Amino acid sequence: MSFMLDEIREQPDWVERAVASERTGAAALAAAMVDRDIRFVVIAARGTSDNAATYAKYLFEIVAGMPVALAAPSVCTLYDAQLRWHNTLVMGISQSGEGTDVVQVLSSARAGGALTACITNSADSPITSVSDFTLLCHAGKEKAVAATKTYTTALAVVALLVGHVADSRALLDFLDRTPDAMRAALIADDAMPEAVLRFRYMQECAVLARGVNQATALESALKMTETSYVVAKPYSGADFQHGPIAMVDQGFPCFVYAPDGRAYASMLDLAMRIRDRAGEMVVFASAPEMLGLGVVPIPTPQAPHELVSPLVSIIPGQLFAYHLSKLRGADPDSPRGLTKVTRTR
Repeated sequence: MSFMLDEIREQPDWVERAVASERTGAAALAAAMVDRDIRFVVIAARGTSDNAATYAKYLFEIVAGMPVALAAPSVCTLYDAQLRWHNTLVMGISQSGEGTDVVQVLSSARAGGALTACITNSADSPITSVSDFTLLCHAGKEKAVAATKTYTTALAVVALLVGHVADSRALLDFLDRTPDAMRAALIADDAMPEAVLRFRYMQECAVLARGVNQATALESALKMTETSYVVAKPYSGADFQHGPIAMVDQGFPCFVYAPDGRAYASMLDLAMRIRDRAGEMVVFASAPEMLGLGVVPIPTPQAPHELVSPLVSIIPGQLFAYHLSKLRGADPDSPRGLTKVTRTR
């Protein structure tokens, strides 16, 4: 048995635990944001955590109406820039809490007057020492190098925080119902060994989504690159049509994430354009119309709401990456050249 597959299957339970465990912490940080008159959010992260930060950007802006920027850590680490951080929450997301550049961004921001917070899976890590508030993923030890359960628990903690910041009982209710949808998504594992056969020798592909699921495209592409060494290129469905769609011709693989919601109609239009160019689509959706456009359709259960759908949509993407890696003779638990903790400056 693989650590990665085990950790994919565990995710609904860990998400439930993270939400139950961090309600008080999320409410306390939300209250501090009011007290400090926080108007802007800047998020520092790398790798999988940076994809969680993309989800956080969408959610903060859509639900809480707060502008969010994703930090460029080298501004602090290489150029020693001194920013004016007043009225800003600077949040780091790091599964290990040991990313040197992310820690330095928070340290610099704190010295410059920012309110600082972190989302991490390690309570005793360096990032917690430079954070005024720490929210934990509660995902247990993650043994596979490719992150899965620390990603979805980070998404859950983000949604929990935004729900409290915006006082959105609806978002918090959607989040409480999400683990059951995640469990339903695990059924996709049964079809994956056959689904990946067509792509055994794939060298490159495009991974497409829009809106809150832009994080899903980014993370799904990263998982395929990490575990199967595929050049997987993630794009917004809108950005893809501004040039990159030119790469699509007969048989070019496109992975299309199209859950129900505001982004669905535009993704359906894009899928039709890819079909017209004879691209081969792996489609992750619940709508029969969209699934019918896929050479490989992967039915994905509806989430309680589009805002929490990235926690559900990523599961079949993780499973596809795992089974493709195994089929190609790679080790999804320990990809070549990678370690669990990466320190960059």
